[in-house]
Amino acid sequence: MARVEGGKVRSVRFRNVPSFVWAEGVEAAGRRVDVAFGGAFYASLEERVEPRELPRLIELGRAVKRDLESAGPVVHPGEPELAGIYGVIFWQAEPGAPLTQRNVTVFADGEVDRSPCGSGTSARLALLDAQGTLPRGEPLRHLSIVGSEFTGRVVGAAEVAGRAAVVTEVEGSAYRTGRASFELDPDDPLGTGFLLR
Repeated sequence: MARVEGGKVRSVRFRNVPSFVWAEGVEAAGRRVDVAFGGAFYASLEERVEPRELPRLIELGRAVKRDLESAGPVVHPGEPELAGIYGVIFWQAEPGAPLTQRNVTVFADGEVDRSPCGSGTSARLALLDAQGTLPRGEPLRHLSIVGSEFTGRVVGAAEVAGRAAVVTEVEGSAYRTGRASFELDPDDPLGTGFLLR
C-alpha cells in the first residue's frame, strides 16, 4: 500500500510472509543469539551499532553465521529451499517512543545492508512479539546504521507447520536512482527467447 501526499508517493507498506522464531539463546561466536525467520533466516544479537564498529561487526557477523551453520541445518519447515542463515542483525536500543532500535544487517560474506532490512525487520518483529516487548499493532521504528528508517508492526497471528508465527507489515521509502529501457533488435535471432528440449 502506498502513502501518497501531494500527489507524490512518500512511503510504501507491504505485508510479509509469516515470520517466526526459530531459536532463542543459541551459542555462536561466544555470544548468545536468537534466530528468526522473516522471509529469510536471521541471527540477531545486541551490539553497539556505530559506523566505527563496522569492521568488528562484519567479522563477528561472519563468525556467528559460520558457527550457526556448522551447528546444524536451519530450514524452513514448509519450504525446504529456504535454508541457512541469510544475515546477522546487530541491534541497539534507542531512546524515546515508539520503540526504536538501530541495526545493521551483515549478509552474504560480509556485505552490509544500508537499509534497516525489510525481511530482517520482520524477523526482529517476530522476536519482539515472542518476548512480549512490542504489543501487537504498535510500531517498531527500525533505523539503519546510516539513518534510513522503516516502521514495522505485528498485525496478526499465523502458523507455520505447527509453529506459532506472526504477520508483519513493514513501511519505508526509496528514491529513484536510474531508468533503463530494454529493446528487441529485429535482427537478433534469440531476441524472443529459445527453448531447449
